[in-house]
Amino acid sequence: MKKLILSLLVVATVFTAQAQINTPSSSPFCKLEQMVGLTNITIEFSRPSVKGRELFVEVEKWGKVWRTGANASTKITFSDDVKLHGKDVPKGTYAIYSIPDPNEWTVMLYKDLSLGGQVSKYDEKQELLRFKVKTMKMPMSAESFNFMFDNLQDNSAEIAFMWGNYYVPFNVEVEVDSRVSKQIEQVMGGPSRGEYYTAARYYYVNDKGMGQALDWIQKANAIDSKFWQLRLEAQILAKMGRYKDAIATAEKSTAIAKEAGNLDYPDMNARSIAEWKGTMNGGGANK
Repeated sequence: MKKLILSLLVVATVFTAQAQINTPSSSPFCKLEQMVGLTNITIEFSRPSVKGRELFVEVEKWGKVWRTGANASTKITFSDDVKLHGKDVPKGTYAIYSIPDPNEWTVMLYKDLSLGGQVSKYDEKQELLRFKVKTMKMPMSAESFNFMFDNLQDNSAEIAFMWGNYYVPFNVEVEVDSRVSKQIEQVMGGPSRGEYYTAARYYYVNDKGMGQALDWIQKANAIDSKFWQLRLEAQILAKMGRYKDAIATAEKSTAIAKEAGNLDYPDMNARSIAEWKGTMNGGGANK
């Protein structure tokens, strides 16, 4: 009998642990993502509904800090530095809090993402910035709280949240021209030192053509000689049978590595030089 009772208890415990009842949220979660210029902006928020109540009287309050949504903190993420309402904002994720007002709404970016609806613990020291915007009244009513992006330009957009008849817009500016100009300079200027090195190393490792690999690595070293690049050039030269040139280049690699405080490359170069000299002394190619 005791075994039967114990078995029933185990089954009941397992059933209780596995049982879940999912019901719709009264304030469903929403994730909104928008590219503005070359910057990605993401807003994560929950959407309370009016449900016949008088906003900011029966639900939320005029002049009081509001989480600007429901449930967890409403969050906005910028992939790059931006200007929000003319103020500098470093890239990152922030919570959006606000103070409702019939005429002039206050919007704050908050650094603590865990506060949620505990606005009694709101700490102004955690604010990144705050600004005021004109509260606009809409001719129609938005039943569920929402964010939107509007007036998308190459380097700016309008972000707004709305609920009931209230519409609160503010401007975001992103940097485009300097980023595009830099890309143009890079592309028009040809491959970078690192790209030449990567291509040369791929050809060397896969034995695809040492002549082309040598051309690329020499171009990389012409831009800026690095000890790891010089070692690759030496290895390519050795694979081509040009051992004297390989040894001279490896010695340059060693000198630069020592200046940089690197101990690994001098050791690797020393072993390679000894091997190449042995090949030369044994009657190998010596070009």
